[in-house]
Amino acid sequence: MRLKTVSTKSNNNYAIIADYKKLNGKKSTYVYENLGNDQNLKERFGTENTMDKVKEYINSLNQMIKDGKELPVNLTLNPNKQIEKNINRCFYSGHFFLRKIYYDLGIDKICKNIKDKYKFTFDINAVVECLLYARIIWPSSKLSTFEQSRKFIGNYDFDLQHVYRTLTYLSHEINTIQKELFDNSSKVIDRNYKVIYYDCTNYFFYTEENDFQRYGISKQHQPNPLVQMGLFMDADGYPFAMNINPGNTSETKTMIPTEEEFLKNYNMAGSNIIVCTDAAMCTDEIKKFNVKDGRGFVITQSIKKLNNKLQEFALDRKGWRILGNLMNVYNLDEIEKDEQLKKKYFNTIFYKEIECETASVMQTLIVTFSFKYQVYQYNLKLHQLERARKLVEETNKKNKKIAKKKDVEKIKISKNPNDPKRFIKEIKTTDAGEIACNIEYIIDEEIYKNEEKYNGLYGITTNLIDDTATIIKVMNGRWEIEESFRIMKDDFDSGTVHLSREDRIKGHFITCFLALFIYRYLEHQLDDKYTVNEIISKLQEMKLLEHNGKGFEPIQTRDDLTDALHDFLGINTDTEIITYKKIKEILDMK
Repeated sequence: MRLKTVSTKSNNNYAIIADYKKLNGKKSTYVYENLGNDQNLKERFGTENTMDKVKEYINSLNQMIKDGKELPVNLTLNPNKQIEKNINRCFYSGHFFLRKIYYDLGIDKICKNIKDKYKFTFDINAVVECLLYARIIWPSSKLSTFEQSRKFIGNYDFDLQHVYRTLTYLSHEINTIQKELFDNSSKVIDRNYKVIYYDCTNYFFYTEENDFQRYGISKQHQPNPLVQMGLFMDADGYPFAMNINPGNTSETKTMIPTEEEFLKNYNMAGSNIIVCTDAAMCTDEIKKFNVKDGRGFVITQSIKKLNNKLQEFALDRKGWRILGNLMNVYNLDEIEKDEQLKKKYFNTIFYKEIECETASVMQTLIVTFSFKYQVYQYNLKLHQLERARKLVEETNKKNKKIAKKKDVEKIKISKNPNDPKRFIKEIKTTDAGEIACNIEYIIDEEIYKNEEKYNGLYGITTNLIDDTATIIKVMNGRWEIEESFRIMKDDFDSGTVHLSREDRIKGHFITCFLALFIYRYLEHQLDDKYTVNEIISKLQEMKLLEHNGKGFEPIQTRDDLTDALHDFLGINTDTEIITYKKIKEILDMK
């Protein structure tokens, strides 16, 4: 810091000016403190040796800087002075917490390896950082992400073309990225992969069908080309491995190749892992693969699809047990008739088990029952039935007013167990009631009544004999992988993709995979106290307003969550003003 003097005919004006480095590395100066004119100096520092005392004051400030102390910031704002035109002054700062995880996981090193391999010159690490931070905080198109990158504090200087080129390079290294992330994360996290969960979902695209984006069965019922994603997740909810396939690929063909890949690449051959997945994967081939080398499987089993003998066993209201109680056997009808007993056992999980076999493996069928789950399914199906009734009523009403046969509105009947249209039946009649071409829709009450008997039941097949407690615990953890897909689809908006090239699509999904890992890491670091909506909303709220040369003013509400985030980061960004030095410290945390 130094003294600056501006002389006029009538007076001298004094100010302390300081040098500082902008975040882009360029040097500049700013007025630290206006001291006023000669009279102001004498009033503040005295009439004797005034300038010596001013220099002593400046020297004390410089000594504080040498000692590494933060100086108070004198902020003077003029209500008559307009702010500069076309200068961005507001920046996002929520990414600081994600950035720490990014570098803890060594994703920057993964980017460096890719850059060294393909020998391009642009900063792929800066691009990947912005792709991941934006996917979590402000999910949007690649063009919008590029524009948002200018609002993240840091040196994120790249062109839009670099975003698309990055997706291509990431797609070339999609398996290597997963392997390196597993290795890097294992150094900072105790990876819990005794149990591995697997599930598939699909994403629709606003493009024409091609060799990769294919029409298939959409879980969102969207009439668009699809791409399918298969995701393995460990017992702590961290993404473990993934695959991307055309939308018309059978789910049952996606699991084993990826499993073989990570068993080999992650050096897990011979590990006694348990693979848990849903009823869509309940095939003999998958079970046969997952009994090798000490592995085990726990797979959801549709009660409706059991053979007559096993279905009779599952529906029998007698012979039920409770975990930890081998003495008592329960009759569900007796409990249901007694209001006190039903209230007592409302949250209890009952189970029964029987050994059976497929063409290739011996297995145990475990059936669980819960009164709470029964009520949930009853209400869910009742709601679906009401939706079906309303659709039938509206469609029949419209069709009665139609004169031409070609204008008749049709309901596409579904067999999907979650689709209300499964309760609808189509009848073709003449006005006389004979079978003919006029279409009318009715509710098929038999389907609804038949489904009622399955309410509250849940089926599992496994090769893990005599360990029912572990098996049920494993299945109860399946909700986390379902939540992971929900986070990616809803909170990260990864399902709405405006890309057409296969390489860029795969690049997009590996960034979603990495973003999900970073989010899960942060969630666990916050002791799982906060919901995904609370965390992301707070990261969105965290912004900084730059006062040129002075520093950044936080614009957010301080609360328990922001305190927890700063405890994790190790540096506070919720002081009244944050100096450039402190921002640089945060950006240097690698």
